[in-house]
Amino acid sequence: MARSRTEIDAVRLASLNAGTSSSRTLSEALAIDHTVLLRAVLPDAGGRLRVEVAEAQERGILKRMTLIGAALADRLAEEEVGRLADHPSDTVRGWICFLIAARTAAGPAVLLDRLRRFADDEHFTVREWVWMAARSTLVSDLDTSIDLLTGWTNDPSERVRRFTSEALRPRGVWAAHITVLKKQPERGEPILHPLRADPSRYVQDSVANWINDAAKTRPDWAIKLCDRWVDENDDAATARIVKRALRSVNYSPARP
Repeated sequence: MARSRTEIDAVRLASLNAGTSSSRTLSEALAIDHTVLLRAVLPDAGGRLRVEVAEAQERGILKRMTLIGAALADRLAEEEVGRLADHPSDTVRGWICFLIAARTAAGPAVLLDRLRRFADDEHFTVREWVWMAARSTLVSDLDTSIDLLTGWTNDPSERVRRFTSEALRPRGVWAAHITVLKKQPERGEPILHPLRADPSRYVQDSVANWINDAAKTRPDWAIKLCDRWVDENDDAATARIVKRALRSVNYSPARP
């Protein structure tokens, strides 16, 4: 459970609300008052924008970010968007992820191109905001999205590789479930298979979580996939993924 604002040092919280510091924990990120942050970042923001952000502040965190991104999308010039995309506040950069998603109606290819830099952001919260911002567009054209994300699975950056898996998790944390992938998880295999022996634990955990998500509705698929991976190689990374992927399933490898 996130700590309340009163449990975070007042000086620290003030710096977060002023946009001069990045959050160090999820608790800090959730404690930020977006109405105060808006005044610090955009002191000339109009009254209507301030009202919309204040209303968004009362919503759950994902809805809050979505609403603020949409409100900013209606008002900010591209020059201002570029400035905020490099802002020191991870929350502000998160706003921009949702702004870009709100402005991009051209489909997954264009959206992914515009969001890629945020998938490789140095800050952990931005890397979460970006897949959440992209998710609804990706789901709207699932086959195209899977094809595009498969092309990212060999990216040199572990952050980008992790994004490819995390963005379409069947039961993504805080995000709407993807019903079709809960029923037909095999459709996600083009993304998962190239990552089955990824050297990064950051990526391994995401792949394992993807399979664990699907195993709750399709344990048969999860076990069959993991048996195949184990049979194909004895890589330690694969073994770790399989163990974590099937943590909710009664499983032992088919191979002796």
